[in-house]
Amino acid sequence: MKIINFGSINIDHVYGVDHFVRPGETLESGSYRIFSGGKGANQSFALARAGAAVMHAGKVGPEGAWLKEKLQENGVDVSLVKVVDAPTGHAIIQVNKEGENAIIIYGGANRTVSDADIEKVLEQAEAGDYLLLQNEINALERVLQKAKGKGVTVVFNPAPMTKSVKSYPLELVDIFIVNEIEGEALSAENDPEAILDAMLKRYPKSRTVLTRGKAGVIYADEKQRIEVAALKVKAVDTTGAGDTFIGYFLAELSRGSAIEKCLQRGVKASAICVTRKGAADSIPRLEELL
Repeated sequence: MKIINFGSINIDHVYGVDHFVRPGETLESGSYRIFSGGKGANQSFALARAGAAVMHAGKVGPEGAWLKEKLQENGVDVSLVKVVDAPTGHAIIQVNKEGENAIIIYGGANRTVSDADIEKVLEQAEAGDYLLLQNEINALERVLQKAKGKGVTVVFNPAPMTKSVKSYPLELVDIFIVNEIEGEALSAENDPEAILDAMLKRYPKSRTVLTRGKAGVIYADEKQRIEVAALKVKAVDTTGAGDTFIGYFLAELSRGSAIEKCLQRGVKASAICVTRKGAADSIPRLEELL
C-alpha cells in the first residue's frame, strides 16, 4: 500500500517581521531564509519522515530542480515529478514574533496540470492505495472524477480554501482534513461540533478530521467521534504544522492503526514542528517522536 500525493512544490521565501505588513506600509524584515515548501511537498516530506511509502506527483521549473532532489533525498519517490518550462511555484511568507504566519502564493508550474498528467499519475494507483490532494494545483475536479473507480482512498485537504472548492465533486472524497476556517467554509457553521455534524450530513460516506491548532483535533464518521488534545509547546513558527499533522496521521492510517493512535501521532509531530523555523525543514522524523 502506498500514498500518491498529487500536489504542489514551492520555493518558500520567509521573512521574519515584528508584525504583519499593513496596507501602505513598508516594513523592514529582521531575517530572510529560503526553504522548500508547498503544501503538497510539505505533506510528502512528512509522510516520508513518518515512514510511509509515498510517491509525489507534481511539477517544478528549471530553477526548482533542487526541490525534486530534496524530496528524493528524504525518501520520496519522485518519478512523477516533472521539470517543465514554467516558473516554479513560490510563497512569500511573513512570520511575526509570535510565530504566526501570513502567506502569499504564486502557483507557477503547479497550475499547469493537464489531462495527460492526470492519466499518467493515476496509472500508478492500485486498489488500496491512498490519493492525497490539496488545493494548490489546477484541475482538481478532473483528478477527483478520474480517481473514481480506481479503488483508492481519496484524502482531500482543501487548503488554501477558495470559492472554487465548493464546485468540486466533493462527494467523491473519502476523508476530509480541514482546519476550522476550511470547515466553516464547507459547512456554513463555526462551532466545531456543528461543523462536523454538517459535514456528515452533506457527505455521509466521508470521514472528517477537524484540526483546531491549540485546541487539538477531532475525528468524526457515522459511528464515532474522537477528540485528542494538543500538546503545550512554545511556538516559534507555525508554518507547516498542518502539513506535518496530515503526513503523520495518514502514514499511521496507511499502516492500519486505530484512529486515536493516528490522531495522537499527528498531534505530537505537529507540536515538534512549531518549535522550529521553516516548513519542510521543521518536520520531525519518526525516531524523534518515538
